[in-house]
Amino acid sequence: MGEAATQEKPGWRKVLAALRHRKTGYMLLFGFAAGLPYALLLGTLYAWLSDAEVDLETMGVFSLIGLSYAFKFLWSPALDRVDIPGLKLLGKRKQWMVTAQLLLGAILVILSMLDPVSQLGWFSLLAGIGAFASATQDVVIDAWRVDVADETATIDILSTVYQMGYRIAALVGGALALFLAERTSWPTVYLIMGAILLFVGFLGLFAPDTNAKDLKDAQDAKGEDPYGLREAGQVNPRTRMIALIGVGALWGWALITVGVFMVRSLANDPDARPDSVAFISTMGPLVVVATVVIPALIAAWIVQQEKRGTNLLNAPKPAASSLERAGDHLYRALVLPLVEFVGRMGWSLVLILALVLTYRITDAVWGTFAYPFYLGELNYSKDEVAIASKFFGVGAVVFGLALGGYLLTVLGRMMTLTLGALLAALTNLLYADLAIGGFRMAAVSDFIGFTWAVEQFGGDQRLAKLMVTIGAENLAVGIAGAAFVAWLSSIVARGYSAVQYALLSSLTMLVGTLGRGALGKMIEDQSYYDVFILTTLIGFVAVVLCLIEWVRVARLGKDSGMDEVALKNA
Repeated sequence: MGEAATQEKPGWRKVLAALRHRKTGYMLLFGFAAGLPYALLLGTLYAWLSDAEVDLETMGVFSLIGLSYAFKFLWSPALDRVDIPGLKLLGKRKQWMVTAQLLLGAILVILSMLDPVSQLGWFSLLAGIGAFASATQDVVIDAWRVDVADETATIDILSTVYQMGYRIAALVGGALALFLAERTSWPTVYLIMGAILLFVGFLGLFAPDTNAKDLKDAQDAKGEDPYGLREAGQVNPRTRMIALIGVGALWGWALITVGVFMVRSLANDPDARPDSVAFISTMGPLVVVATVVIPALIAAWIVQQEKRGTNLLNAPKPAASSLERAGDHLYRALVLPLVEFVGRMGWSLVLILALVLTYRITDAVWGTFAYPFYLGELNYSKDEVAIASKFFGVGAVVFGLALGGYLLTVLGRMMTLTLGALLAALTNLLYADLAIGGFRMAAVSDFIGFTWAVEQFGGDQRLAKLMVTIGAENLAVGIAGAAFVAWLSSIVARGYSAVQYALLSSLTMLVGTLGRGALGKMIEDQSYYDVFILTTLIGFVAVVLCLIEWVRVARLGKDSGMDEVALKNA
């Protein structure tokens, strides 16, 4: 073991040093800012609409604003390259984060002044804009986390702290909001939440960031070719333009398709609205092919041109017009992030995409059916589910995230990622036991003394076994979530992080959305028990892929001469 390894701090000291870092504090704040609007616009809002006696079909249409999160990668290139006039000096990422947070705060305040029945049109419009702003904020926060990470505030710690802030916000925007609404009113709740986000936006002004002025000065120093695209040895402009037109047309089609669908759904009468289930099941896969698969093939074609030495510039060729310079900017924003990723990963990209698609699919698919399972199948009361899921469950997730962050520093990223996948898969078996009576979970609860503890607060064994099950699953979800976000953040490149991370994280959500219809049919045709066995098997696929990725990372480390400490942190 080399000198660097002997000087390595113990895991707990590294964690403490990171927690005291200014960037870590802001990461917690930004995680909270990301989670709060998601909880309020895609969860708690429906409780308000229910109290206002808005019909279920209209509420179903409101849920379509969640597509902003699934397709947020479509406008991520603009967030990587475009500056907001008058605000770019705040920083490359911060200009967008602060703007989104202030906009979201203002939207929540305005929503508190509207009647969701008599002013439904304005209400839905603002909710849609809020979801778009929230998804935009998510893209930029993910990019900020990658860009500002350093040896103290590591990407692993920042990823863990981000999720802790996100989960705390889910509790504030969910359980606490319901608690306040019961004692005050929904307008008061949204006014308070809007004020909180406005305050977060104010605090965000003082966060560290990549300085946009320094970035602009660096580009100006390079003259007419700030990205080096027109130097000798680079792909010639004609070939680049072909790639740009192809990728731009595909992403443009996807953006227009999703945008038109959302406008038609939110603006029309119920009879004229398109079928959302049919759209997601048919157009969803086409959007993935158009925005991920084909652009990846185009990027691979560009990489092959570079490797073979074909269609390259023999000498520098400066841009001759503003149109050519604009083309360079668009290529840098839209195509180059894909070319960089494909070129760096090569055939490993197939493994990475497979792991992205399977690692969190059990959580993404199963989450929709959690309440029907608790309330309908197991006949728990709403209060019991709130105690077990919203309070105890969220606490277990936060503890799991903290434990996952510690394991990342002690065991390393890949071991924690694999352990998280294994635990997440196995906890599905706990739910399978509940589906057939929960006798084993009851025995576990009795053995560890948890049933006795619950009984002291007025509960019973039936509630205790549900809490143990949810607690174990959420603990595993916390560990897996910390490791997964850290791994995703580690494989994207600084400078391209907004596009690359947004694309990968969107795939995780999109696949879960596409799989819910099939899972719902399986529940109706067979049973919850069969579904939990299936999700366990899917989870084991992710475990196998984690092991293969672990081998790939280890080989990559040896080939590049990484020392043992670097390999451990990989």
